Amino acid sequence: MDLDKQLQSLKRLDKTMSNESASPVDPQNFTLEYVDYNNYSTPSYPFQLYPGPVVTGITITCIFLFIIGIVGNLMTVLVVYKFKDMRTTTNLYLSSMAFSDLLIFFCMPLDLFRLWQYRPWNFGDLLCKLFQFISESCTYATILNITALSVERYFAICFPLKAKVVITKGRVKLIILGLWVVSFVSAGPIFVLIGVEHENGTNPLDTNECRITEFAIRSGLLTIMVWTSSIFFFLPVFCLTVLYSLIGRKLWKRKTETIGPNTSGRDKNNRQTVKMLAVVVFAFILCWLPFHVGRYLFTKSFEAGSLEITLMSQYCNFVSFVLFYLSAAINPILYNIMSKKYRVAACRLFKLRHITRKTAYHTKDESSPGWTETSVST
Repeated sequence: MDLDKQLQSLKRLDKTMSNESASPVDPQNFTLEYVDYNNYSTPSYPFQLYPGPVVTGITITCIFLFIIGIVGNLMTVLVVYKFKDMRTTTNLYLSSMAFSDLLIFFCMPLDLFRLWQYRPWNFGDLLCKLFQFISESCTYATILNITALSVERYFAICFPLKAKVVITKGRVKLIILGLWVVSFVSAGPIFVLIGVEHENGTNPLDTNECRITEFAIRSGLLTIMVWTSSIFFFLPVFCLTVLYSLIGRKLWKRKTETIGPNTSGRDKNNRQTVKMLAVVVFAFILCWLPFHVGRYLFTKSFEAGSLEITLMSQYCNFVSFVLFYLSAAINPILYNIMSKKYRVAACRLFKLRHITRKTAYHTKDESSPGWTETSVST
């Protein structure tokens, strides 16, 4: 069906919904109510948000990501926890990010349940609020950990002598704890923003929905939370861009000053670490940008005359839902591809032999990269 007919259907929906309670889905889970444009009659609140084939495809993809994400992130945490030589400051941040991604995947079953049966939600108001709160907290924790890690790398590369004194494991652990506290506090309004509501005059057991509350929409709390989430994303992205530009400039100057065999092993390791972290940051931005665009479009869809935005938001959410979980699963894959020391540690974890001509680089310097290696022959 062409766009004009879809917009006509949305206009009929908009007129009727103006006299009814809205049924928005929280922006954290990227879902909007599915409208069958071919058989549209009156607005309703269907049990299923999207048509069956779409839900099936999303579910299969998410289950695949769930398996990879749980195994990969759990392995990352265990590698850092079990092997003392892997407990560098860099790896502490990476293990914190892995823990955040594990929590996100633990919330996936409820997200998938809501895709297949958006209502009734009969798991209670507390679980509705709690799993949304955990997801929101983890999104904040991930970006804060990436930013703090990048700041740490900046000091370690650009001010190595000062970094040896300032950057210690104890301080990094306190910073990580502080980042999680800030994340939990920032996500606190979710307990007011999200709740279980039902249509007036209906049986709650049949029409309960875990959704954004009417109060959150009318009071402007939804808009405030979206802006808060956007600040948590775009401001760190700006900082990351500046930091990695400065790091790249510093490493380039060192490379031009010490070409050939005079290039130190530390500079090689630093370049490898920065390269890996830059890929991680790029993957994060690529996966999360549609998420924030979808959130912005979602809030605009409640304004009058915004039917085109409503349609755009609905299509955007298809992509955002999958990318949300892809971002939580992809980091261990990147570590495995780009870091041989990570692969060696993984083999040690599963008691497998890793046959290689190069040995993993071990260092006592706490500020040195954790998952890099040198080309030392055995």
